[in-house]
Order: sequence, then structure tokens, then C-alpha cells
Amino acid sequence: AVERARAAGGVVVAAGGDGTINAVAQATLGSGCAFGVLPQGTFNYFSRAHGIPRDTAQALEVLLTQPPRPVQVGLLNDRAFLVNASLGLYAQLLEEREHYKSRYGRNRLIALGAGLLTVLRGHRTLDLRMGWRGQERAIRTPTLFVGNNPLQLLQIGIEHADAPEQGQLAAVALKPHGLLSMPGLLLRGALGRLGEADEVLSFPFESMTVRIGRAGSRGPRRVKVATDGEIGWAEMPLLFRVSPEPLWLVRPDVAPELEAAKQ
Repeated sequence: AVERARAAGGVVVAAGGDGTINAVAQATLGSGCAFGVLPQGTFNYFSRAHGIPRDTAQALEVLLTQPPRPVQVGLLNDRAFLVNASLGLYAQLLEEREHYKSRYGRNRLIALGAGLLTVLRGHRTLDLRMGWRGQERAIRTPTLFVGNNPLQLLQIGIEHADAPEQGQLAAVALKPHGLLSMPGLLLRGALGRLGEADEVLSFPFESMTVRIGRAGSRGPRRVKVATDGEIGWAEMPLLFRVSPEPLWLVRPDVAPELEAAKQ
């Protein structure tokens, strides 16, 4: 599809949720083709953050009337992500959420219930060594989340939610804590106040290397990760960075939902 669009001077269009959009964007990035979206998913964070309506007719109107505009893409090693990338508990939560959705349906209440069941079953803590801006920091955490979507970061209440609009990514890690504190953290996220919790560490960055294991130890050769809700394996060490090339997205100049979230 990308080759045909390039030959015809056309636009590559993805119809689906964030995972489907990610797969098509991965093929389109760096091709010189414009990219369009018809949102069909559960959360649609990518399209909502860029002002693309959920209604298919209205989204098609955007494709026919708006120009391509550059949009930042995150990279996990060589894998693109538009909304977020993660490892540890958050990736496990997404994997188990898909299992529940396949059995009980795709809606936000099912997603929330699946997340609560996952965190209540317990989780292991990762020893991470994170290097950015010439320094390395060791941290024990159940999960590392890297955000590239200002709307999602604003909605859960992260301090550096504007990082993607400043040419950066936002890292979020949970400090070690008891099992009983997890429902409270989920509730804070749902209320847009996660960044206020003492258990949350967040910071912006442009490029960061992540290794698993304490200094001098031999860590795993690969780790399970999630990119835009899709689960896969990535070779160690992990390199999170802003893509040097943007995705040329056909979108309006203003995203009303994102602007409202900033108020």
C-alpha cells in the first residue's frame, strides 16, 4: 500500500485502533508518503490528540480537506510507537486486557476491570539501569512507561505531559510499593492525579538506554514489551528515542480535545 501510494502521490490511510494505526505508520514512516487515520478503536488516543474525529464521515472530511502536518514518533529500538511503549507490569496489564476483551467484549469498563484484576494478582519488580543525558540511574520498579501522547499523559495527570509537544518523550516509573497501594494508584490515574503520588517518578528525555539487572550482573537478552497496546519481544539493551523523521499526518491544525484537557 505504501509503494502504491508513493507511486501515485497518494496518502496511506489506516482504519482501526491505535495498534492497527501503529502497524501502518511503521511502514509509512520515512517513505515520503502522507498518512491518514480513520479511528475505529476503543481509546483512539492517537487520533484524539491530533483532532481527528471518531465519526468516520467527519474523519474522511479531514482526509479530503486538510494538509499533512509533521507528528512526532517515538522509537523503541527500531520499533515505532505513536502513543506509548512499556515493559513490566503495564505491558502485562495490556496483554491480559486483550485476553479479557476477546472473551467479554471491547469497551472501557472491561479494560478497567481487567487492569484491576492484573494488579491485584501481584507483580515482580525490575532492576533497571536507565541512562540519559550522560548519566545512569538505577531504579527498582514494577513497570516503565514511556509516553508520546500529550492527551493520555494529561488525562492521567503526569507532570511532564507536554514533553511530546516539546520534541521529547515522557518516562514514568513506579517506585517499589505494597500490593494494596496499586488500586489507589489506578484510581489516581483515572482521576487525572497520578503525578501527585509519591510512588511515581517521571521525567522528560530525548534518548534513553535501559538495561535490566544490577551493575555487573548479566541481564536477559530480550524482554517482553508493549508498543501502542501490541505485545512483542525486544532485544536488550532497550533504546527509547525520538525518531529523527516525523510522520506526515493529515490532520487539522487544532485538536479540540487536547486543548480542552490543558485547561
